[in-house]
Amino acid sequence: MLFDNARLRAGTDARPLLVCDLTQSYSPAGGGGISTYLREKRDYVLQQTPHHLLQIVPGPADRVTVNGRHIFAEVAADPVSGSPNYRFILRVRAVRELLARYRPDVIESLCPWVLPWVAIQHRRAYPGTALVAGYRTDFPNAHVDRVARALFGPLGRVFYWLSLGYTEMTYREFDWVYTLGEEARATLASRGIERTEVLPLGVDTTLFHPGARDPDYRGELGLGGSGPLLAYAGRIDNEKRAATLVEMFRLLPADLDAAMVLIGDGKLRQPLMAAAKDLPIAFPGFETDRAGLARALASADLYVSAMADETFGISVIEAQAAGLPVVGVASGAMPARVPPTLGRLGPVGDARAMADNVLALWRGDHQAMGRAACAHVEANFSWQATFGRLFGTIYPKALARAAGRMESRVEGGPVKGPVHPR
Repeated sequence: MLFDNARLRAGTDARPLLVCDLTQSYSPAGGGGISTYLREKRDYVLQQTPHHLLQIVPGPADRVTVNGRHIFAEVAADPVSGSPNYRFILRVRAVRELLARYRPDVIESLCPWVLPWVAIQHRRAYPGTALVAGYRTDFPNAHVDRVARALFGPLGRVFYWLSLGYTEMTYREFDWVYTLGEEARATLASRGIERTEVLPLGVDTTLFHPGARDPDYRGELGLGGSGPLLAYAGRIDNEKRAATLVEMFRLLPADLDAAMVLIGDGKLRQPLMAAAKDLPIAFPGFETDRAGLARALASADLYVSAMADETFGISVIEAQAAGLPVVGVASGAMPARVPPTLGRLGPVGDARAMADNVLALWRGDHQAMGRAACAHVEANFSWQATFGRLFGTIYPKALARAAGRMESRVEGGPVKGPVHPR
């Protein structure tokens, strides 16, 4: 087919686009922010655009499910050790074959490992493809540095510097990169990556709101007490520093009569359940029903998180939408999500400071703070705005750069571009 360079230069499309999401970070029974993003994006594309959406994720077997304009392609992958809800694709040939079969106009890479380079290799074969990357995790700090230091001590810092080189080499290949906040954008700029935008995420405020509160929820968990119910939702693992939450809870005074629920799964869930068997802490596992999660959050009193490397914190704004003040740490994206009017932040890894902040919020006007948190989310975060910016600004910039690349290679002749067998 002939590639319409003028159409791409203008950032518009005379026909519907085929957009591809490509990620390792998906789980139907344990997914976090990216799984939520994939689901919300699917709904946006199908309900509010003429475009087609191909989503390639790891799964138990190779399987392609077509539902109208939505193509959901699972690539067989083994479970991740210690995180059985997640799988990791190593069969890059299967991914390459899917991309070559559908030839999307835009590939959006949502995670840093293996798959970005599959997209880059596909673009080398089909140079008219626009590549967009979401830099959604500060993985040199959150993944590489933390693990390497635990394994190798101070020598582990070498792996951190290597990961920074990998970041620079990988993301410079993309036509456009979005981050979830200005801090991450500045990090990329320091590595010479300049084609960037900030893309705030959203929350479904029709689902997550204080009206979902259920006074029976605490009892259903088998938790008593008349003090605050603390809640956390996310992976229960080392990256999220879930052990700090249990340590914090032990430091709360007994007369506070508090309870806590840790919603999610992960490799620390069973060990922490054993360690906290003498405490009023519930571990109900991953909540597969979004309405159930909204009910759980709205039925709590305070949201707690010890995660130090959040690049956005979608679970935090879902809790705020449900009317909860937040106790967190002064690191990553948390200061941007939780100003002093909406919660309290303390040093990373300081369980005592976190316990003190829980007490301060509970003994203050936490209900007024919860109302302010809900109003803040309603005014500033929506999926409509997120995807409007993605399709209206970021994709057009990437497509325009792809068009320029095509012009420099072949002027007016047939080239390999997207072909959609639909």
